[in-house]
This record gives sequence, C-alpha cells and structure tokens, in this order.
Amino acid sequence: MATTTNITTTYAGEFAGTYVSAALLSGKTLAENLITIKPNIKFKEVMKKVATTDLVKDATCDFDPTSTLTLTERILQPEEFQVNLQLCKKDFRNDWEAVSMGFSAYDNLPPSFADFLIAHAADKVAQKMEQNIWNGTNANAGEFDGFKTTLLADADVVDVAAVGGGVDSSNVVAQLGRIVDVIPSAVYGTEDLFIYVSSNIYRAYVRALGGFASNVGAAGTDNKGTQWFNGGALTYDGINIVLASGLAANTAVAAQKSNLFFGTGLLNDQNEVKVIDMADIDGSQNVRVVMRFTAGIQHAIGSDIVLYS
Repeated sequence: MATTTNITTTYAGEFAGTYVSAALLSGKTLAENLITIKPNIKFKEVMKKVATTDLVKDATCDFDPTSTLTLTERILQPEEFQVNLQLCKKDFRNDWEAVSMGFSAYDNLPPSFADFLIAHAADKVAQKMEQNIWNGTNANAGEFDGFKTTLLADADVVDVAAVGGGVDSSNVVAQLGRIVDVIPSAVYGTEDLFIYVSSNIYRAYVRALGGFASNVGAAGTDNKGTQWFNGGALTYDGINIVLASGLAANTAVAAQKSNLFFGTGLLNDQNEVKVIDMADIDGSQNVRVVMRFTAGIQHAIGSDIVLYS
C-alpha cells in the first residue's frame, strides 16, 4: 500500500543546490534599513506634525500667548495583501526529480523544491514591496500608494522638475545640484539625510565620476575610469546617495530617513510563506503556497522633502 507524506511547512528554507533561481530584486530599501520601519501597526498610526510661529519673543512682565501652534496629522494605514499559488505534484513525477519524489502514487514534493517555492515567493514579495514603496499606486491591484504618489499629492513638498530628455552622465551632476540647492536649511546637514535616486540616475552618476562628464577628468576619479567604483558609498556635497530601485526613471527624493515610514503588521510578515500539502486535507495532489501580510508607507513633514520628477 502506498504511503502518503506531506510537505506542509511554514519556514523559509535555504535554496537547494540543484535549483537555480532567476536573479530577483532584493528588498533593498527595507533590507538596508533606508527608511524608518514601524513593525507593529495593527490598523493605523497617526503621525502628528507640529508647527509654531513667533515662539521666542522679547521678555515682558506679562504672559503673552500670541504664539501659534498648529497641529496637523498624516495617517499611516497599512493595506492587506495576499499571495495564493497552487501546483500539482504530478507535474514533477516524470522529470529528473522523480527519484526524490519516491515511487508512491501520492508523491512527496522534493523538500529542496518546497524550500525553493518558499524562497521564491518571499523574494517576489520583496521585489513587489520595493516597487510599491517608491512607485506604487493604490488604484492598481496588489499595490499601495508609494512615496512618489503621496509626495506629488502633498502641496508642502518641494518639487523640482526633471530635465527634459532624461538624466545621463553629461547632466547628472547639475541635476543633483538642483536637488541639493533647494533642500531646506533645517534639513541640510542632518545625519539621516539621503538622496534616493532611480537606477538610471545612479548609473549616470557612477559614469560621470568615471570620466564621462565634461567636469570630470577624462580618466575619472583617481584616474581609474569606472573601475574606481566597487559598489561602495556615493555622496554629493556630503549627502549620501542611495539606489532606490523601485523609483521610476528620472526620479529622486531628498529626505531624512526619519521622515519616511514603512508600516506593517509584523516585521517578518513579508518573509513568511506557508507551503501546504493538500493530500491530507482534501485528498488532492495539490500543493499551495499561502501568504498574507499588511504593508503601506507614509511621510510625515512634506516641507522637509524634495521630489525630483
């Protein structure tokens, strides 16, 4: 009599050596802690902004409460998302994994492939989150409003129009200068200030510093051409430049890390996946990958942020 085994698991295993996954985007923004993460938002969180005017005055003998304090708020409310994937074990019965699956009619999906499914799904979610964080639009299925959407809707944000024809190595230095020039004085020089740039701006800056711009020597930084760059830190006028791969081309955001927020129900949700063997549940030969999580972003003080788009 054939035996029945199942592979139901909830842990993310290592990639098996026999499987090769396509190169997937990692969730760089979250993995490198480039924005502030709020991991335990059950429903929503109110982010308050306080503004005061004429707070300090000449001293008198009287109490003069003419200073004004304005309290406004922005809401960070993560949205619910899910991943549902189903495959049939028999689809693998005749391939080169047959030995690992055994000879039972109720085949057991190879553990190495079960681990692959978990890691693959987690990486796909991380990739989608990276895109959503910067360029998501709530109207699209599987997306929440990203920073570009929320910043465009905030009249307090400092807007800089992108150069016509796009950013390349010949103009990237000047375009970064336009961004830096309008960063509010109260923000400029703070330790957690970053310029988050799209992939094409990042590449253009590396090439410009490698000698592909009129204001840099033909041999580039240290006379090494683009060989000078090995993935280390980039700066402009002392401000760290980081790659935000989710940003659309020719887009950049100058902001403090402490002014940009990602919220979720549990910190590890975006990395957790369940693989459920349905054989013991409904007698089928299906395997399901299930994932549920919440995610969303919000900025706090728009007037402290520069959007280049």
